[in-house]
Amino acid sequence: IQDERKILMKKFIKCSFLYFLAAMAAGVFYREFTKFSGFEGNTVLADMHVHLMALGMLFFLLAAMLYKNLKLTGNKAFGRFFVIYNVGLPLLAVTMLTRGIVQVKGIELSRGMNGMLSGFAGISHILLLLALLFFFSALKQGVATEE
Repeated sequence: IQDERKILMKKFIKCSFLYFLAAMAAGVFYREFTKFSGFEGNTVLADMHVHLMALGMLFFLLAAMLYKNLKLTGNKAFGRFFVIYNVGLPLLAVTMLTRGIVQVKGIELSRGMNGMLSGFAGISHILLLLALLFFFSALKQGVATEE
């Protein structure tokens, strides 16, 4: 079990680092893309950096610290959280990237395309909600196992 814990801790740290890199890339893209496009104003691209930093990097660092102290190895809810969260957060980032590019370029979306983009944003939020519910369930089970 100790080896499984080490493997998962490394997985969390790697995941956190990948989200850190994505957050940094998002910040650079926002700054350079808006400057290159001569865009001044608000855009979703500005928020993408913070979302990836907080929901990606910081969240997985926190999860790594919690994981070290709780018995989550073999916890089905925790496994479901990990998979769903890592589908939902990148989908959210891609949706924000797409929406931001459309805003900066001033592209007029059809009603259907706008609705589709909003639908993907909604799906990503639902996935994150579901993943976090699994996360809290796993934490509750982990605490109960410790007692």
